[in-house]
Amino acid sequence: MNSILIVNASSSSLKCSVFDEFDGDIRQHFRVKVANLSGPARLEIYDHSEKVDGVLVDKMQLSAEELDVAHSQAHYQALSVVLNWLDRNTKFRITQVGHRVVHGGDYYSEPVVITDEVIEKLETLIPLAPLHQPYNLKLIEVCRDVLPGLPQVACFDTAFHSTIPDVARNFAIPRALTREGVRRYGFHGLSYQYIHSKLSDLDSAIAASRTVVAHLGAGASMCAIDNGESIASTMGFTALDGLPMGSRSGQIDPGVLLYLMREHKMDVDAIEGLLYKKSGWLGVSGGLSSDMLTLHKENTEQAREAIDMFVYRIARETGSLAASMGGVDTFVFTGGVGENDAEIRAQVAHQNEWLGMKLDATRNEANEYLISADDSKVKVFAIPTNEELMIARHTCRLLR
Repeated sequence: MNSILIVNASSSSLKCSVFDEFDGDIRQHFRVKVANLSGPARLEIYDHSEKVDGVLVDKMQLSAEELDVAHSQAHYQALSVVLNWLDRNTKFRITQVGHRVVHGGDYYSEPVVITDEVIEKLETLIPLAPLHQPYNLKLIEVCRDVLPGLPQVACFDTAFHSTIPDVARNFAIPRALTREGVRRYGFHGLSYQYIHSKLSDLDSAIAASRTVVAHLGAGASMCAIDNGESIASTMGFTALDGLPMGSRSGQIDPGVLLYLMREHKMDVDAIEGLLYKKSGWLGVSGGLSSDMLTLHKENTEQAREAIDMFVYRIARETGSLAASMGGVDTFVFTGGVGENDAEIRAQVAHQNEWLGMKLDATRNEANEYLISADDSKVKVFAIPTNEELMIARHTCRLLR
């Protein structure tokens, strides 16, 4: 059976999904998660043929030796294991590949079929996303080796935000730097695009309304969507800006960085490590955890402060994003935390009561789709995102 392989890679993990298209309907059949590619890696395979949430059908560990970590072959070896498993255990034949690529820069505001020229342009964007772009490109190369000759499509996290007006996306810096590409791009665009498509399926009037979407997880951002277009986002030049995240600082006064350079003699690499890997919930909780479930469970004073800071910034950014649209009619929680953490949702709604936001406690605790109270002025939803399905749709459309 002809199928689409969707690939989503980071420095330490690999996510794959297998879809097919039947009578115009794109269906997910398998989802694979490979964590800790430095070894030993944990590989889990879920079957989605019968249940939307998937059923765990296999799991295994891959040692550093099996992944050939010493020769930087972990992504290649992990994908080979996934494809071999699919070949042995299913009847699916991969005929096209879709990739999540974090940064399209000013080059691409739509998905694109991958060519050598496309790769060359994407390589120039590595300085804009040094912790993500290299691994996205690496998997394109790996797929060319493992699946030679198959058409591949790149789908960009930045593309959805190409509609943000200059007044919102430009920094107050010399124009020469703006022309160089130093501006706000926004990320999680594939997630926001998927959520908007779900609202369109639900009600066209809701989809056209002034909407704030909160993609909340270890990586977190928010977006203002007016009449289906991104107007503003909390993430900016990099995926570091905005909300405090699992181990990322979120918004920080640039003067702090100057202080760290002058007084602590920290260089670029040290500051990058601090802001990306040692800050956020992890830093505020005193090094306890970058995982929200752990923070809830441990419930120390510092863990509670990390949660409170996260909620405060979500509420504060809601006001800012609402201002960019002249109000807010709809609010959507998504992402791992947004979809599943009723306590966080309740706290955010409480701090946003001034906007007319009010939850129905029973609906919220049950993780229902619509969680706002009947008398809430703002309709509030908790909608699971599906970036892989969005990539599959784009891939099918481009390669028909």
